[in-house]
Amino acid sequence: MDSKVISNKAEGVVREVLKEAGLELVECEFVREEGGWILRVYIDKEGGVIVDDCTKASHMISGILDVEDIVPSRYSLEVSSPGLNRPLKKPADFERYKGQKIRLKTTEPLNGRGNFHGVLMGLKDSDVLVNVDGLEYAVPMDKISKARLIYEFPKKQAVKRR
Repeated sequence: MDSKVISNKAEGVVREVLKEAGLELVECEFVREEGGWILRVYIDKEGGVIVDDCTKASHMISGILDVEDIVPSRYSLEVSSPGLNRPLKKPADFERYKGQKIRLKTTEPLNGRGNFHGVLMGLKDSDVLVNVDGLEYAVPMDKISKARLIYEFPKKQAVKRR
């Protein structure tokens, strides 16, 4: 069973169903874990996802997956938000989160570097621009194996006591 093929088929079917409900498909992954096969579907929407969105999406998705018979074995369906360290996959993601900190890993080293931890500067043609310590790198999208936002918690201000 090719998990990548199943993930891609699931994405194709699920994307439209979620779009009709006002939700965005962030990512699908089909993985084998200790308890068996799991199809994980990460969703988002403007303003963020709440538990009710995940429940609604889960019911919609499970119905369409049963009809389409995409997964040839028993599996569990998990639907959740992408979390604070959201994966970046599509060109629109790299434009949408411009100015935020990201961690990016490449499939092969570029100029001797395979990991980039810096500020997302956007896209130029098919390259993702990342500023790492004052140096800007252009990373071709087809060379990215993983890219995620890095959430930084707000710093607490010291309280002066009298």
